[in-house]
Amino acid sequence: MEWSSESAAVRRHRGGAERREGPPAQPRPEREASALEPSAAADGRDGGRTRKRSPGGGSGGRVAGPGLPEARTALALALYLLALWALVRLSLRQLVWRGTPGLPGEFDAGRARDYLEHITSIGPRTTGSPENEILTVHYLLEQIKLIEVQSSSLHKISVDVQRPTGSFSIDFLGGFTSYYDNITNVVVKLEPRDGAQHAVLANCHFDSVANSPGASDDAVSCSVMLEVLRVLSTSSVALHHAVVFLFNGAEENVLQASHGFITQHPWASLIRAFINLEAAGVGGKELVFQTGPENPWLVQAYVSAAKHPFASVVAQEVFQSGIIPSDTDFRIYRDFGNIPGIDLAFIENGYIYHTKYDTADRILTDSIQRAGDNILAVLKYLATSDMLASSSEYRHGNMVFFDVLGLFVIAYPSRVGAIINYMIIMAVVLYLGKKLFQPKHKNSNYMKDFLCGLGITLISWFTSLVTVLIVAVLVSLTGQSLSWYNHFYVSVCLYGTAAILKIIFIHTLAKRFYYVNLSDQYLGEVFFDVSLFVHCAFLITLTYQGFCSAFISAVWVVFPLLTKLFVPKDFKQHGTQGKFIALYLLGMFIPYVYALYLIWAVFEMFTPILGRSGSEIPPDVVLASILAGCTMVLSSYFINFIYLTRSTKKIMLTLSVVCTVTFLLVCSGTFFPYSSDPANPKPKRVFLQHMTRTFHNLEGNVVKRDSGIWINGFDYTGMSHITPHIPEINDTVRAHCEENAPLCGFPWYLPVHFLIRKNWYLPAPEVSPRNPPHFRLISKEQTPWDSIKLTFEATGPSHMSFYVRTHKGSTLSQWSLGNGTPVTSKGGDYFVFYSHGLQASAWQFWIEVQQVSEEQPEGMVTVAIAAHYLSGDDKRSSQLDALSKKFPDWTFPSSWVCTYNLFVF
Repeated sequence: MEWSSESAAVRRHRGGAERREGPPAQPRPEREASALEPSAAADGRDGGRTRKRSPGGGSGGRVAGPGLPEARTALALALYLLALWALVRLSLRQLVWRGTPGLPGEFDAGRARDYLEHITSIGPRTTGSPENEILTVHYLLEQIKLIEVQSSSLHKISVDVQRPTGSFSIDFLGGFTSYYDNITNVVVKLEPRDGAQHAVLANCHFDSVANSPGASDDAVSCSVMLEVLRVLSTSSVALHHAVVFLFNGAEENVLQASHGFITQHPWASLIRAFINLEAAGVGGKELVFQTGPENPWLVQAYVSAAKHPFASVVAQEVFQSGIIPSDTDFRIYRDFGNIPGIDLAFIENGYIYHTKYDTADRILTDSIQRAGDNILAVLKYLATSDMLASSSEYRHGNMVFFDVLGLFVIAYPSRVGAIINYMIIMAVVLYLGKKLFQPKHKNSNYMKDFLCGLGITLISWFTSLVTVLIVAVLVSLTGQSLSWYNHFYVSVCLYGTAAILKIIFIHTLAKRFYYVNLSDQYLGEVFFDVSLFVHCAFLITLTYQGFCSAFISAVWVVFPLLTKLFVPKDFKQHGTQGKFIALYLLGMFIPYVYALYLIWAVFEMFTPILGRSGSEIPPDVVLASILAGCTMVLSSYFINFIYLTRSTKKIMLTLSVVCTVTFLLVCSGTFFPYSSDPANPKPKRVFLQHMTRTFHNLEGNVVKRDSGIWINGFDYTGMSHITPHIPEINDTVRAHCEENAPLCGFPWYLPVHFLIRKNWYLPAPEVSPRNPPHFRLISKEQTPWDSIKLTFEATGPSHMSFYVRTHKGSTLSQWSLGNGTPVTSKGGDYFVFYSHGLQASAWQFWIEVQQVSEEQPEGMVTVAIAAHYLSGDDKRSSQLDALSKKFPDWTFPSSWVCTYNLFVF
């Protein structure tokens, strides 16, 4: 067929005239417009462009066009996403393929569970407590001795109990310095009978946070390591290299024990690679969320050996960005040992992480079996690898790696990934370039329509984000934050529907008022290309910035492009519409199922974190933003259906009703954020510190002394849900900041003051621990370089915090901690975290203050020391116990006694 060569403007004018003056033109019989091919739709601008449009993009008042039926299309898309979600959930629930347990040479989850139950039965195991330093260590040594008796003659087992002392600085949580004294490591070396010059390290920690049995964090990992040690030691196949098992006893003290090992233990020089076993949740699959630095051979080792892989470079780049306020021993081995490794962690059900609910019975035996199979296989692979001995020679570049529904892992060097990405980009450039830059007489308006479509898409995304943020702010202002914490579907019904509703609304307006004379099928083509272009732009940006996670954008470009090229071009006949939708959705299977797989991981990690992210970050704003971003991604290749369907009125009405009803229910307080359900608890976390504070002036006299229970809620709701149960905790006892004291004059256990600024101080009698702290100035001397050196001595419980604030006219130039250079926390004050084992000498340290001005009537520096009693009888007080019992059962109040003393020098 030969199309007229008249200008597009003339054709548009004629089409408009026909729409105003005559009946709708009928499609030409010689050729039908294509849904996915611009040449017919763009060149011919068939009769579809001349028909009338009803409000909302409907078809009232005109001859029915070839558009897709609204209800059928919406139902197909909804069922498609639900089916993919069900597939993702199924893959996550399938932990292991069951075999015969207890076979020789195989990991036995039952035996590992016995270890786990014995360790957790000891109770909370804080560093410095007898439970941690004596009972757990004794149990580990006892089990290791039994394993040694059973070991094969091919192997030799050596055991060492290390008690290191040291100090280091770290920029975690805004920056602070850590000092440890006489903490405990249990180190086991399994090696060939003739010895080994190189080793791979397996690391876990047996200590726990206060008031938690620490089953997942990290007793289960130590149990897995004990069983892996048993299996390897009884193997009839000799290892080529040694395997060092480090059971460290002070990880919860901000990674102290791993630092003591890697910087001081004689076996540390043998280590060429490591595997770190951690937890950010309870059970499920253990995720490889960090590897390297560089050393792609380590990823290949995991890919080759792991029986049940679950790994993603996306998790690595998210974690290392600092978005998640957490860190692991991986960082210590990487930064202080310059050793490459693999970091694994359980991530499911983070709601009970670091709480009393983290018990052994909540960890499925299948989870233990799965972790054990993987760790055993990877350690065995590394211990027999020829690369381990010269691992530094293979330190070149990063790896792109990701698992496919837990079935297998795809991994390739990042440089190869960059080449693949640029090839995909060139394919898109050729595809779009051919259409955008055709001669004007053929396709004069396609570029304009494309650019307008791009602008409309970006506007729809921006307004969608603004809309959900407005809703989130309104919910926060009504005091109903975290309504979705115990009912996640509420966030989808509120923020998800608001996001997709705004996107559909903007495109419906464009379809009705702007694209009034263009074929629906042609517009579907345009907006498919717009989505392809946007994902390609993300691919270019991520690849150029060197992100390994650019592979996600590559998936979202290559598979839709292939779908575009192979799906049949014609669906105007009624009988082929269902076939078109089915084939189109089939072509989108891989990007959409992988997107849902990642989205699950994102919400599995971030939703529980938002329940402990402090009082300053509105969690609804964060979650709404994430949901809006997910909606934009998932809707990108479905936008064209807005233009291909006859109407969107019913869809928008349904979404509006769901969003409005959910909003009203949320604002009325229908959805309570927390749960005490024994099977699935989601508690509110509260810290209670019964403390006595003493403030001294420059002359050493006490100028202020008070006592009370300092209360910190670790989420945005503060005490709003607690006050009805405990009326005395209200705004009348809100704590105020001591402006002249470091960190507001409170005994922070860690420097998280910038995250928690809403706290309460309930008056209470003074505390009188049996082992009171002692802090004194030993000496004050002038240095040859005109600074003042102050030397202090402190004794007290196993955990203490030291705070420093210099006055105007003074600076802190040096100290005896860390690497000698003082490190400030957020806010400009200095924070030192101190801990010791059962037996430790007095802590002596010095600081140097440089005076800029000689006249300082208020002194040069203010220092304070807080003593935290996290175990033993001194941990409790009658007032603390009485208050803790008043808290409802859907809370987790973690309590201890502390003292605070401030001095000016």
